[in-house]
Amino acid sequence: MPDAITFEDFIKLDIRVGEVLAAERVPETDKLIKCRISFGDLGERTIVSGVALYKTPEEMIGKKLLYIVNLAPRVIKGIESQGMLLALSHGENNFSFIVPEGPDVPAGTRAK
Repeated sequence: MPDAITFEDFIKLDIRVGEVLAAERVPETDKLIKCRISFGDLGERTIVSGVALYKTPEEMIGKKLLYIVNLAPRVIKGIESQGMLLALSHGENNFSFIVPEGPDVPAGTRAK
């Protein structure tokens, strides 16, 4: 089992719905896709995710997905990534996005 965190650590995470506005493969990589994400009133951010083995950029555009938005920015292959996509990987070729249940959940909605 992974190391336990406290509830106080968990509530520091700011998890929000983001809508993928644009997506493209990161050149010279097999796994990375760079996306421009709308978080409603929080504005837009660039987020790099290692999902290209499972999804194409075209499959991501228009999707509403869950992201951690208060993660410190990190430069990945020369691109500043300003958050982290939350997804599930179960087995070698099984991958799932975590999506809001209803299609009308606005970008920027905070997970509770």
